[in-house]
Formats: sequence, C-alpha cells, structure tokens
Amino acid sequence: MLRYLPFLLIIALTIYAFIDCLNTPEEEVKHLPKVIWVIIILLFSIVGPVVWLVAGKKRTLAGGGFGGGAGRARRAQWVAPDDNPEFLRSLRDEQDGKDKN
Repeated sequence: MLRYLPFLLIIALTIYAFIDCLNTPEEEVKHLPKVIWVIIILLFSIVGPVVWLVAGKKRTLAGGGFGGGAGRARRAQWVAPDDNPEFLRSLRDEQDGKDKN
C-alpha cells in the first residue's frame, strides 16, 4: 500500500489544483490565461499543480494579516456582546419599552 502513496498524492494534488483553477475567477488568475493554466496542470503532473498553487492566482493573507496599508479597508472585528455599545443600547431600549407597558 505504501508504494502507491506517492502516486495517490500526485493525483490528489493534480485534482486539487485543477478544481482550484477552474473555480478561480478570471480576474484573479495571474501571468497566463486560465485555459493555459489548465493545460499546464494536466500535462505536467507534479510541476504544473505546484506552479499553479505558488504563482497562478492572487492570494490574500487569511485573517487580514499584518501590513495592511492605510488605504485598505479594515475588516470589522468581532466584539463580545457585553462590550458592544450597540447591543447594550438595544437591551436598554428593550427594557425601557417593557417598563413603560
């Protein structure tokens, strides 16, 4: 079974890169047209998928990362309900509505 593992890994990598390439919007593909990337992935079994994963599409850091420029829009950060002024205000308003009734 272990002797088949390298072949299975190569096939899995090729399938993953192929599906990733097909699902990537055209405007996110770098350097070459999408059709050429598909051909490279399918013809060059190890090199093609690795090159696609490294250089084929625009990638962003997960979670925003560091180094976001001042011009970039920052992702809103989650705030716990007891620290969220809007949530606390809605509780007060709800309580005031119940007190009036």
